[in-house]
Amino acid sequence: MAGETILVVDNDHSLLRLMKIRLAAVGYKVMLASSGEEALTRSHESLCDLAIVDLQMAGMDGLTLLQELLRQHADLPVMILTAHGTIASAVEATKRGAYDYITKPFDAKDLLHRIDKALEVRRLKGEVAQLRTFVQERYHFDNIIASSAVMQQILCQVAQIAATDSAVALYGESGTGKELIAKAMHAASRRSRGPFVALNCGAIPEGLLENELFGHVKGAYTGADQAKGGLLQQAHGGTLFLDEVAELALPLQVKFLRALQEREFYPLGARQPTKVDFRLIVATNRDLWQAVSDGKFREDFYYRIHVIPIFLPPLRERQEDMPLLAHDFLQRLSRKLEKSIRGFTPEAMHLLLQHNWPGNVRELANVVERAVVLATQDMITPDLLLLGKPTAKPPQRPLGPLKDAEEEFARGYLIQVLTATHGNVSQAAALAGKYRADFYRLLRKHSLDPATFKEGYTQPHP
Repeated sequence: MAGETILVVDNDHSLLRLMKIRLAAVGYKVMLASSGEEALTRSHESLCDLAIVDLQMAGMDGLTLLQELLRQHADLPVMILTAHGTIASAVEATKRGAYDYITKPFDAKDLLHRIDKALEVRRLKGEVAQLRTFVQERYHFDNIIASSAVMQQILCQVAQIAATDSAVALYGESGTGKELIAKAMHAASRRSRGPFVALNCGAIPEGLLENELFGHVKGAYTGADQAKGGLLQQAHGGTLFLDEVAELALPLQVKFLRALQEREFYPLGARQPTKVDFRLIVATNRDLWQAVSDGKFREDFYYRIHVIPIFLPPLRERQEDMPLLAHDFLQRLSRKLEKSIRGFTPEAMHLLLQHNWPGNVRELANVVERAVVLATQDMITPDLLLLGKPTAKPPQRPLGPLKDAEEEFARGYLIQVLTATHGNVSQAAALAGKYRADFYRLLRKHSLDPATFKEGYTQPHP
């Protein structure tokens, strides 16, 4: 807490001297003012981190000074100090933006505790503001690398859509940057101060996905010892991004559709609905209308999310962007890995331009990262670019006796079972369909120690 500057305003000079002594003793810098006018002059001349203002003063009173200070510094914590505390005056001070309200005579330890808490809140607000600014700058449309006409047109369209609350469906192959566009849309929207909650519908088993989306109340099922808020609730006031939305099971589509229509949903086991307000952006690399025709996607859900479709082209269809993206990845990774790499040789760039990029931008990022890791010079050369699928076949081992092959397979199988169970012999034996005694005989036969597969195992020193 040491080092912060506190402005104290009171027309009682003895109280000002006392406050200066107490605050300076714990490391604060103190500015004193005996009137509202003097306080405004001092706050103009030098910034302060917190202000303590007397409510009753000749000339400008405390509430007027409070408003003037907040007009100069909107995030300044202002504590109102008065000998005539009433509920009405406390409510009025709070309405006008006061952080706290202290009645004279006050306890010195309590005052210092309140000051420390107010400054901590201000620090946290500052960190959040910095983070929000960073996110908005990071995902600003100007920072998305795209010089091709097709991408420039898409970014203009996305910038217009960002100002609305309409549902957006992003279509494109894997690795084309659908989540990046979704984050940019959120950062440019009126919901930018709210959360951006992302979920890959294909990464979570169907049995767990409903709980992940809608949450549950305490006692909803065996093991539900406490309530859990789902992603819909977490996205309240912000944006919910559903990637691979085509993987959403039909029963979940019905429940999710109702949440979109009614703006409320029932957590698992709940009797009362939970109100929710979020903007929905979905993404998929599949043809959703074809999925509707195949009976794998509900038509009513399709029309609910397919309000504004955006189709992101694959990297092979916007080759003008490839060199810019490659150089951007190169610069970022060089800084991260603390390497001085200037760029690509003409031959290396020619290879990049000739590649078809089935993995799109994600594949390009991986290729550049591998090249930077392997580079020993200041330029990326063709031999560092591992493009496409490996063509070299692994060397074939000479065939041996069947018994040796069986023994090798058995040992490999035991290793897999022990690895999966972290060395728990009972679980491993059950998984292998063996009695414990028989399983132990197999371990001894293949010279395997279960302890070496336990988490945290340390190899003993010889």
